Amino acid sequence: MRAAVLTQFGAPLTVREVPDPVAGGGEVVVEVLASLVAPYAAEVFDGTRKYPLVPPVVPGIGGVGRIVHVGPDATRLRAGDLVWCDSTVRARDDALTPDIALQGWSSRGEGGARLARYLHDGSFAELMRVPTENVFPLPAAAEDDPARWAALSVHSIPYGGLLAGGLEAGETVLVSGATGNLGSSAVAVAFAMGAGRVVAPGRNQAALGLLADRFGSRLRPVQLTGDEATDRAAMSAAADGPVDLVIDLLPPSAPSSVTRAAAMTVREYGRVVLMGGVGMLGGEDLALPYPWIMRNSVTVRGQWMYPRTANAGIIRLLASGAVDLTPERVRTFGLGSVNDAVAHAAAHGGPFERTCLIPSAG
Repeated sequence: MRAAVLTQFGAPLTVREVPDPVAGGGEVVVEVLASLVAPYAAEVFDGTRKYPLVPPVVPGIGGVGRIVHVGPDATRLRAGDLVWCDSTVRARDDALTPDIALQGWSSRGEGGARLARYLHDGSFAELMRVPTENVFPLPAAAEDDPARWAALSVHSIPYGGLLAGGLEAGETVLVSGATGNLGSSAVAVAFAMGAGRVVAPGRNQAALGLLADRFGSRLRPVQLTGDEATDRAAMSAAADGPVDLVIDLLPPSAPSSVTRAAAMTVREYGRVVLMGGVGMLGGEDLALPYPWIMRNSVTVRGQWMYPRTANAGIIRLLASGAVDLTPERVRTFGLGSVNDAVAHAAAHGGPFERTCLIPSAG
């Protein structure tokens, strides 16, 4: 089969013939129809983000595919099924604290590294080997536009964060990083889950305008100034009431002060969910005040990716139209143009912009 291979950090991806994957027990082989290219993929491939990938590796974070082969333990999946392949792989030998790897992308700790060595290759290929439990049937409608449905790679992440934060219908959510690729998804998903109001802070006025046009008066945009106290006051005022839940999805380049300003708008007994990359490349610690957390009974939790069950939930939201894929701007590239796709994704990482690799397109 043909695949795009990262041979070393800092080098362009190389498209070449590699052996077809062979499924073992508890695995399936999938023909990859569409795989999203993350806006920050270039930073992973050039080594800036210091992800624990081990070249040579076929990268790629999940995708839409069609099952080619199922193992003997599959009871419902069949060859020919259209499916979503979740990249978040969990070890099967520790139910309490399972090791985690993102297939073809990243891992956590030595246990995660062992998983990544076994499930080494991702979705920038014609075929991919996936654990059976990471494959989820898609509705027939997804067959008309697999590239658009590959946005599951994005929408599943904030969905997991909002589940972790216990979002309830009618609540006010503040999305820190709302003008970015993941943050704008969090806005859409929060409304789909029943949020009454979403506060969307950001520096990009055009992106804030796009969000306001799409979601109307329940979306409360806030133009950030960079001054922590001023921005916190503006976000609190825009909520026009208590902020129940803050979810942070800012990238590693963002200063911790922006996350802190957003987090400290949350009400007494409110919740803060941290899902972004702040501090991963150095910089100041988040430094939320201990007395503020304790005296206001604030819950602060981290959430890396999402539980397995979240896949079924986000697929339902997309299938119902509650999360509307229609307005998303999707640009597709064939496998032979993978480096053009990576460059395009880096330059088009705004709200609801998607870059998608179609391995069969040449």
